[in-house]
Amino acid sequence: MVNNSDSAAFLHGMDLFNFSTISSTQEDPVCVLWGCELTGGTKKFVFEVHNDLLEHQLFIKTICLGAEAKDELHVVEVEAKITQNDRPVPIASLRPSVLPMVSFYGLELMPPVTFNLRSGEGPVYISGQHLVLDLDVGEEAEEEESLGPVNSSLC
Repeated sequence: MVNNSDSAAFLHGMDLFNFSTISSTQEDPVCVLWGCELTGGTKKFVFEVHNDLLEHQLFIKTICLGAEAKDELHVVEVEAKITQNDRPVPIASLRPSVLPMVSFYGLELMPPVTFNLRSGEGPVYISGQHLVLDLDVGEEAEEEESLGPVNSSLC
């Protein structure tokens, strides 16, 4: 059974994972399903993370229209650190009768990221993966590699 508050949190872009539980000795990245909903009433969503000394990446996988979306053009744009002039960049133009969904491969964004529903009333669902890396572990591994030659028989 799904708790209504949990599903509401997911639909409004909240990660349900407590990133403060990540240990500084953890070597594997943590990957969490992420999503948000844009509608006529909520045309903007900001994906932000707290300054927790971890590297956060957001990989967008799909943007799709809800079943109740009107047959009009729905344009989704993004503002992120990757844009040169801090102006919104359209990433999807959807219409239920022509293109109700778009999939992405390799669309990586660094927080803070702002999604805007430039036109249309939605609902538009954006889903992806929130990846969290511990920067200290990566730096320690690089230091160990630079200390000396690696015995090829161990690899």
